[in-house]
Amino acid sequence: MVRFDKEADFEKKLIQALQSNGWEKEVLHHPTEQELIQNWANILFENNRDIDRLNDCPLVPEEMEELLEQIRSLRTPLALNGFINGKTVSILRKNPKDQLHYGREVSLKIYDRLEIAGGKSRYQIAEQPLFPRHNEILQDRRGDLMLLINGMPVFHIELKKSGVPVSQASNQIQKYAHEGVFTGLFSLVQIFVAMNPEETLYFTNPGPDGKFNSDFFFHWADFNNDPINDWQRIASTLLSIPMAHQLIGFYTVADDADGILKVMRSYQYYAANKISDRVAKNDWEAGNQLGGYIWHTTGSGKTMTSFKSAQLIAASKDADKVIFLMDRIELGTQSLKEYRAFADNADEVQETEDTIALIGKLKSTDPKDTLIVSSIQKMSNIKDDAAGKLRSKDLEEMKSRRLVFIIDECHRSTFGEMLITIKRTFPNALFFGFTGTPVFQENEQALSTTADIFGNELHRYSIADGIRDRNVLGFDPSMVIVYPDKKLRQAVALQEAKASTVEEAVSDPEKSRAYFHFMDSKEIPMAGQVGPDGKYQKGIEDYCPKAQFQTEDYQNAVAGDIIENWLTMSRNKKFHAIFATSSIPEAIQYYRIFRKKMPGLKVTGLFDPNIDNEGGEKALQKEDGLREMLEDYNQLYNQHFDIGGYAKFKKDAAARLAHKKPYERVKPEQQLDLLIVVNQMLTGFDSRWVNTLYLDKVLVYQNLIQAFSRTNRLFNINEKPFGSIRYYRLPHTMKQNIENAVKLFSGDKPRGLFADHLPENIRHMNVTFEEMKYLFVNAGQEDMLQLPEDKTVCARFAKLFREYSTCYQAAQIQGFVWTKTDYVVPVSEDNSEEDEPEKTELLHVLPTRTEHDILQQRYKELAKEPGLGSGYEVPFEIDPYLTDQNTGTIDYDYMNSRFDKWRKQLDQQDISREELDATLEELHKSFAFLSQEDQKHANRFLHDVQTGDIHLEKGKTIQDYISEYAVSEKKEQVHRLSVYLGCVEELVYSMLDAHVTRENINEYGRFDALKNSVVKEKAREYFTAIDGKPLPMFRVHNRVDAFLTDFILQGGMDVPEPPEEYRAV
Repeated sequence: MVRFDKEADFEKKLIQALQSNGWEKEVLHHPTEQELIQNWANILFENNRDIDRLNDCPLVPEEMEELLEQIRSLRTPLALNGFINGKTVSILRKNPKDQLHYGREVSLKIYDRLEIAGGKSRYQIAEQPLFPRHNEILQDRRGDLMLLINGMPVFHIELKKSGVPVSQASNQIQKYAHEGVFTGLFSLVQIFVAMNPEETLYFTNPGPDGKFNSDFFFHWADFNNDPINDWQRIASTLLSIPMAHQLIGFYTVADDADGILKVMRSYQYYAANKISDRVAKNDWEAGNQLGGYIWHTTGSGKTMTSFKSAQLIAASKDADKVIFLMDRIELGTQSLKEYRAFADNADEVQETEDTIALIGKLKSTDPKDTLIVSSIQKMSNIKDDAAGKLRSKDLEEMKSRRLVFIIDECHRSTFGEMLITIKRTFPNALFFGFTGTPVFQENEQALSTTADIFGNELHRYSIADGIRDRNVLGFDPSMVIVYPDKKLRQAVALQEAKASTVEEAVSDPEKSRAYFHFMDSKEIPMAGQVGPDGKYQKGIEDYCPKAQFQTEDYQNAVAGDIIENWLTMSRNKKFHAIFATSSIPEAIQYYRIFRKKMPGLKVTGLFDPNIDNEGGEKALQKEDGLREMLEDYNQLYNQHFDIGGYAKFKKDAAARLAHKKPYERVKPEQQLDLLIVVNQMLTGFDSRWVNTLYLDKVLVYQNLIQAFSRTNRLFNINEKPFGSIRYYRLPHTMKQNIENAVKLFSGDKPRGLFADHLPENIRHMNVTFEEMKYLFVNAGQEDMLQLPEDKTVCARFAKLFREYSTCYQAAQIQGFVWTKTDYVVPVSEDNSEEDEPEKTELLHVLPTRTEHDILQQRYKELAKEPGLGSGYEVPFEIDPYLTDQNTGTIDYDYMNSRFDKWRKQLDQQDISREELDATLEELHKSFAFLSQEDQKHANRFLHDVQTGDIHLEKGKTIQDYISEYAVSEKKEQVHRLSVYLGCVEELVYSMLDAHVTRENINEYGRFDALKNSVVKEKAREYFTAIDGKPLPMFRVHNRVDAFLTDFILQGGMDVPEPPEEYRAV
């Protein structure tokens, strides 16, 4: 790959590549906003000069101002997406030359999503557009590239040269947005692109009120989901025409529910296109119902993909109706809302209240009724429900329409019979399925695979792809052994030998044969497995009766493990968990155990509330359990749910667990810590606040992956590095089931699916620590007191510390503590059989807690490096989460002990210079815990002690002196500010104490009051003396504004003293 040492060279080459991929040869160089507005006006004129629109009379400035006013009133990219894709806009004609329309409203064509690379579409490149400042103390800005479609700036691209992280380009975009650059005409920008030659990110404009979220900064990829990062391939794919035109027209989604503009990921684009192409080529008379299926992993945005697929089909008019089918539960909760939120207009997606309404929508010729949402249950009953209400010709009329059915969660077995009925009712319809866990021969249900029902796989985005792309998290499954293997094996051996004791088993020849057969792990493994002949060989766990897992001892042990690890696994109750049990009676028993053993845990259960009147004692116990849970829930959260309104209770509990309306900002005391379930909530439920799944049940294939996926929604990686799973029942069988499911659903890419375990994380910590230590030693900072001066070394340190911290955060969840320096770990990951001693080794933790805290402090200082002001390009990425972390309690005790030792030695007459210097060196080393600012004060203090400028007071600690020096320095800075600028000290202290930000610096007019207290003549004299040249009076205001802003936002800073001659005056 060609390396670009200059950004300008990269920019030039990218422009050439864009011009080779559909963008115009003539480049707009350094355009101002006004010039771009005129350019837009010219294009609008050319595209609308016919007699019915502009009547061959150009647009005048007043008319363009009316368009800009419409843009300003819409304001957000979400609303402006509708403006751009609305095809036309209306203005009042104000050009007197157009006598036909003067004073009347005319409609102008601005953009057509279907008019790609032809007709009246124009594709221009604006190089280095100029952005005027929106605040007098800020600077004018110049972007890198803007891409204009029909004169509208819809893409903004920021570039960085080789070697500079692409994050710096995205940071620059965020900086410009923060400064108000993307307003006026520039608020039309829909997509941001951050690029260096080796990597590209694209993401939507969040608008003036939104926040940038790096979780939604995407890499483009090819059809096989391999990321495309080379800049030339980006220019020929993502940014090419027609792709760029389609991205704005079809593949951005104005999500009204979330209030933000969204853009599709590459895999969503390929899937939607595949479905659209399949429909376009369909022979509607052939009776081939197999459209195909999309395999996209859980959490990858299947709802948006399915909606966009339908919208593409509707726009192309290749089908008369597109019907989304889903389970009635999903239909009753979120899916309909999501579809409507994605639509250009809520009326675009039609709900069917009952069968008659459904029939009406299917017969309708109104374009509004093209997209229909219904339950699969309702659609399967359409023929029977409509009996007597439907004429035979109505059914034939519906059958004759070109119908496309899109089925969500199409792996569900409950859909089988209903889908067969629908297919029989509409023999010429085309069916597509969406699933994260397809049914294959290995896990087939009722002898049908997903391919049998829907046809070929059209596109795949497996769970391994999702984890690699950071769209979902990996998993950390942990086997918890409740019954020791050896004891369980012996119990099964005695059971199968029909013996009560080992003595009885070995003394009888026949019994001993059976006993030793089951005791031999080579003959009977712990978990059953399929042999070479295809037959299933039972394992020890297959012989365990269910009753073994329903005992009080077993359930107390499982609950005890959950309780013991609760604070660690939940990150001090920040996250929530789901506990899946094998039956409703067991769920109720576990609920009572938790209420007794951990009363402070906020727990409830969810399961089928139906009471079978013929169920006898079991039905009564179930009813008691439901009543008990609802009473506790109502009392805990001040609710009034009953068994009759159980659906409302379920909705409330799900919303509480997901922090969704009305619990978006739920307080800790109103949270739900643990939800106990049997089958519910293990598929289709999304919450990024769930980080752990506890399993006391055995799952296989798609049910296993679906359940695991409740834990893998993205959160800050430092707090939630993976989804944790702890499984108890038949652990060896479950381990095997996990391996089988992963093999089946990872798309042959299992790597990265599981998080590293504790030993691997400690090893990674050790390796990265040694590398970081070497960097400091090599830079002459053996004690890590300061950051290395070489910025490339700092960049390497930043990268290593982020890797180290990721492993450290994960290790903490897995049981790592600083008080333990050595860990006994297995030599092999494979679990050896219980009758063979497990091979282990001792793993030593290299970094100490002290060294960890010192490195944390140095990392925090990377973000505060002096000289990283305006225009400076930071050559490394800083994780704000890590810089915000408290480094722990600084070891003041150790520092004070060194200080006391040195102070005492100062008074000793017989102390040698070498011993005194050695103690002083120890004291200096202890300063490594301190920030660079506090280190400066500490060193100044020691210097003053040595020179006799300060006398030590009994009882004072070194941190007391450091604080005094810091306060003294701040006072001196404020005093100088007052002396040289004339401002009022009380106003300065008031602002410093308020810890203001750039956003609220002038709240209540406080900053204006401070500026007004400045004596302009004194300020002018001061800046003239500092600069060594006269400062014109008209520039004094801006200079004072900038100087005071820096002083306040930095919490004080050095105020340079003017030359002696000035001070003498």
